[in-house]
Amino acid sequence: MTEQNRRYLTTPIYYASGDPHIGHAYTTILADVLARFSRQNGADVLFLTGTDEHGPKIQDEAAQREMTPLELCDIMAAGFSAAWDRLDISHDRFIRTTEDGHKAVVTAFLERLWERGQIYEGQYSGWYCIHEERYWTEKDLGPENACPDCGRPTQYLEEKNYFFKMSAYQERLLAHIEANPEWIVPEERKNEIVGFLQQPLGDLSISRPKSRVEWGITLPFDDEHVAYVWVDALINYLTASGAIDPSAAPDERGFDDVAGSWWPCDLHLVGKDIITTHAVYWPTLLMGVGLPVPRQILAHGWWVVGDTKMSKSLGNVIDPMALTDEFGSDAVRWYLLREMPTGSDASYTPERFMTRYEELQKVLGNLASRVISMIGKYRNGVVPEAAGDGMAKETAQTFQAARDAMARYKVHDALSAAMELARSANGYVDERQPWSQAKDPAASGDLDETLATLAHVLVALCALFQPVAPEKMSELARRLGLDGIPTLDEALAIRMAGATVEKGEGLFPRIEPSWAKDQT
Repeated sequence: MTEQNRRYLTTPIYYASGDPHIGHAYTTILADVLARFSRQNGADVLFLTGTDEHGPKIQDEAAQREMTPLELCDIMAAGFSAAWDRLDISHDRFIRTTEDGHKAVVTAFLERLWERGQIYEGQYSGWYCIHEERYWTEKDLGPENACPDCGRPTQYLEEKNYFFKMSAYQERLLAHIEANPEWIVPEERKNEIVGFLQQPLGDLSISRPKSRVEWGITLPFDDEHVAYVWVDALINYLTASGAIDPSAAPDERGFDDVAGSWWPCDLHLVGKDIITTHAVYWPTLLMGVGLPVPRQILAHGWWVVGDTKMSKSLGNVIDPMALTDEFGSDAVRWYLLREMPTGSDASYTPERFMTRYEELQKVLGNLASRVISMIGKYRNGVVPEAAGDGMAKETAQTFQAARDAMARYKVHDALSAAMELARSANGYVDERQPWSQAKDPAASGDLDETLATLAHVLVALCALFQPVAPEKMSELARRLGLDGIPTLDEALAIRMAGATVEKGEGLFPRIEPSWAKDQT
């Protein structure tokens, strides 16, 4: 992550044929934490998420529900939007691919490719998976011609398609990756793409005939075809950036000058299962129209149950909304980002969830209750003036460690550093024994230093935890007498002497989970 005043961050746009699941939640919360941390460091952020709303799966699902595709998309988009509200996602833009503005940008993009001779008409013959929206060669298929990704049956198709000359950009893309070794992170995902590009790269089918798929954006050069849903979806990042003005003349639309827009994107956050579309299809398409490629792509791992990837078809999908109803959004956010090292897979278990929740409860929550209670008991709720800060050095070191970890997208390490500071502060309480200092008039100055130090640590923790636990940290800031959650720099510099603190219920109360009740 480079330091800059502007940052454009994106999640994938989620396909509008199913409800939000824990994988969607993880990606979106990860992006949100990065966005909030960037804002904490003074950056101007555009954080984009949304829904992908075209293609045969939408068409078929709508027919099964006896509604129009747009009616289905309206319902699903509202569901995703509501879920992100409940999870405190601070996105700046929620895009839908059925928006007129997006359709216009897709049309302008395809016109540009066509005019530059980057699209040709061809014939496709082969195996097609409707679920994955993807063609496969016979050698790729599983038993009984099953899709190698989802295991569902494929169907043999012969049809006219339009193709993008993706193969023409193979060497250019490889050279870009070699010149920018951190363009794709983590390294194992980069290596996958490099290996993929060392094999012959075919051209990309960018259309589907309306005789088979009606629900899509009509090609500007053939009204009997719609854009392949993946091409349509990828262009959403460009739409939201404001780089392209479809209403302008073709030579003034923005393709040749993206200055003043948010393009290129600073970071695409995606799951590892869609790394090829984002690290091969998308950059070559951008090269085809003459636009800069994204600055970086981060592909994270999967959530699994045991050794099995979560899947609706297997019935092992965890509902993040149910967890939120029971434990609150901050607990869900904390668990997902604390448990999964960025880029790796992680296994969900109820037991691990409770371990992470109790970490919040017994370390951070306990510290806040202890400190505020002691300031109330020993100094009538007013933070005293003190000559020194017994944890200033450790606090500053923690801030630097968190910044360094976030710069490398090691979010779990940044959160670990923040929690370790809370543990140290609890240890500081035990070491200083303010209850004993309060009994000794000669130790009044020592007690003031203890309480002032701890108050400042709470402010620091409030800033450090804000990206992952915004709801509870807003409450903690209020109890500390702050107008709001400070930035990282403000938290280090702030002086709490004279501030009035307010006691309250535990930030993370004891909860008996529903699954424990079910076992009794």
